Amino acid sequence: MKVVEIANVDFSLRHFVLPLMRGIRARGHEVVAVTAEGPLNADVRAEGFRVLPAPFVRRASLLAQLRAFIALVRLLRRERPDLVHGHMPISGFLARLAARAARVPRVAYTCHGFLFNQPGPWTRRTASFLMEWFAGRLTDVFMTVSEEEAADARRLTIARHATAVGNGRDPALFHLDAEARGRIRAEQGVAQDQVVIVCVSRLVRHKGYPELLAAMRDVPGAELWIVGARLDSDHGEDLGPALAEAAATGRARLLGYRTDIPAILAAADIFALPSHFEGLPMSVIEAMLTGLPVVATDIRGPREQVVAGETGLLVPPATIEPLAAALNRLVDDPALRIAMGKAGRARAIARYDEAAVINHTLDLLGL
Repeated sequence: MKVVEIANVDFSLRHFVLPLMRGIRARGHEVVAVTAEGPLNADVRAEGFRVLPAPFVRRASLLAQLRAFIALVRLLRRERPDLVHGHMPISGFLARLAARAARVPRVAYTCHGFLFNQPGPWTRRTASFLMEWFAGRLTDVFMTVSEEEAADARRLTIARHATAVGNGRDPALFHLDAEARGRIRAEQGVAQDQVVIVCVSRLVRHKGYPELLAAMRDVPGAELWIVGARLDSDHGEDLGPALAEAAATGRARLLGYRTDIPAILAAADIFALPSHFEGLPMSVIEAMLTGLPVVATDIRGPREQVVAGETGLLVPPATIEPLAAALNRLVDDPALRIAMGKAGRARAIARYDEAAVINHTLDLLGL
C-alpha cells in the first residue's frame, strides 16, 4: 500500500510522525510525508523518505487555507495513495477534505488535542468543534493520543469509534545514564549534587513558562534548565524578554533547541511541564522513561500520564504557589524523587513503549 502522512509543520513531522513512518516502511509499505517546508524535514529525508512541501499556515486565513486545500487535492491526485493519514487540527481537517475530494480509498486522522478543549474565545472553540464534527464523517479511522479526548469524540458524536492510541518513546533511548549525567553537568558547569529541574518544550506561553519562572523565585534549592525554541509559526506573546531576565538573574539556564534530549534528561533530577493545555506530551513520556519525577498540571493528557503522589505531582494550571510547593517538595526529598522516578519509568514502559504504540496504530490503520 501507499500511505501519505500529513502534518502541519516540520517540527510535528520530525518529532511525532517520523517514528510511525518508520513502522509503516518496516511493514513493507510505501510512505510519503506532506508538510510545510522547514529545516527539520532534512532529518526525515536523510532516512530516505520523500517529503513533499505543502503551503500550510498556522493562522486563521480562509484564503491561505483554501490555497493549502487546493494544493493538497492536486498532490493527492498525482500521488494516488491508498491511505491518507492526517495529524494536527487544521492540517488534519484539510487532509481529510482533500483525501475525499481526491477519492482516496481510506482516510485516517490522529487527534493530538482538540482545539475546542483549549482556552480561548467561544467563537474559535465553536468553529473547532464544528470542523471536527464535520470531518469526523469523512474519517474511516479516528484516533486520539489522549484517552479523555477519545471519550470526548465518542460522547460528542465526532467519531463514535474513536480509539486512544497514546504516544510512545523508545525505552532503550530514554533511560538513566550516569555517563551522560556527568558529561552534561560538566559541560554546563553544574555540580553533581545540584538539584536540576528541567523543562523541555516549545517556548510558548501555554506551556506555563510565566508560572514556572515565577515559581522558581520560591525554589531556592534548585536551578531550572529550559530546553527548546520558539517555532517561526508559533503565535502569542514573545517570551524572550522574560526568559532572558530569568537567565540574567540566575533563575533559569537557557539551553536552546537540543538534539541530545536523552542526555539532558539524564542529567536532571525533576521534570516540570506546567502547561495550560496538552494532547499527550511526548516530553512527559521521555522524562518518565528517564526515571524523573514529573510535576505537571491537572489537565487532559498529563493527568492520565502522571499518577499523583506515585510518579509525580499534579498542580492546578496557571497557578504559581502550588507549583512552587510541588517543586520544593521534590527538591527537599531525594528519596521521594528516586521512588517516583522508578514508578514513572515502570508506568511509561507499560503504557508508552514506542514499538507497542506504533504497532497498535498500524493495526488500526490496516497496514
